[in-house]
Amino acid sequence: MAKAKQKKKKPVALITGITGQDGSYLADFLLAQGYRVFGTVRRNSTENFERIEHIKHQVELLEVDLLDQMSILSALKKSRPREVYNLAAQSFVPTSWEQPILTGEFTALGVTRMLEGLRMVDRSIRFYQASSSEMFGKVQTVPQNEKTPFYPRSPYGVAKIYGHFITVNYRESYDLFAVSGILFNHESPRRGKEFVTRKVTDAVARIKLGLQKKLLMGSLDAKRDWGFAGDYVRAMWLMLKQSRPMDYVIATGVNHSVKDLLRVAFKHAGLDWQQHVQIDPRFIRPAEVEHLLGDPARARRELGWRPAVSFEKMIHMMVEADIERVELEKHRYRG
Repeated sequence: MAKAKQKKKKPVALITGITGQDGSYLADFLLAQGYRVFGTVRRNSTENFERIEHIKHQVELLEVDLLDQMSILSALKKSRPREVYNLAAQSFVPTSWEQPILTGEFTALGVTRMLEGLRMVDRSIRFYQASSSEMFGKVQTVPQNEKTPFYPRSPYGVAKIYGHFITVNYRESYDLFAVSGILFNHESPRRGKEFVTRKVTDAVARIKLGLQKKLLMGSLDAKRDWGFAGDYVRAMWLMLKQSRPMDYVIATGVNHSVKDLLRVAFKHAGLDWQQHVQIDPRFIRPAEVEHLLGDPARARRELGWRPAVSFEKMIHMMVEADIERVELEKHRYRG
């Protein structure tokens, strides 16, 4: 009698920072690819699980603190992943000026603790590190690619460079499949309100619905290469599918100013941004990053990756989601 056909075992992935914007989109993507997905959350945290509410019964959550090596080892042993995506960090640039030491502990040394965990538990695990375009900072060339020198302009950027190079160091020292994705700014309706894109689209919704009159902003001249987070998580996965570990710049190759962001967002809601925006010096960084523009040629060539969502479509998506959300809040408050 023929043996019963064995059920194919699902690949396993562990995502640190699963409750964040990128973590939630990556979890969506991996579940669609047939993965068993584990995610990390901090002990005794007041984390917002709203972004993974729709998949909370499909993912398995583990308590991990990037400051605690033992919790990392425990999570790796419990989940036994094939792939680890290290997305957890103190990721808000202005906060890194207020909490530079804590930013270093999470965003820099936290990467070392993750890599040490892999080295101790299973060196065959493939590791993705979330690097950042903020590492380029005061840019030396335009556009920026994998060979552009780093010149960080914030404690966050400095910490990300440490995380980037410790990943390279472990790859070369211990033969780990460890890669960094140098991701340029990527946004979505799941972006935190503290980030400029979401700050703008949330304000547009409130102004549109009569709940707010003015939006206070810092520099309007800074330029960013903005893409859609849902596109960028696919690039993370593709990096771990390659035959050899390589670092990649992930970007659209097109940048826009904060003024462009305001124009597109307000116009989509039928508003004139100049009637509602005021400059407030409190929102200007001690050292501003003026001009980030990524060159994704290697990712296009070797990963076959291209963004599917345009800047305008992404901002429209965010404005519509915020109008819908604020309307619900308004009705709830009245009720």
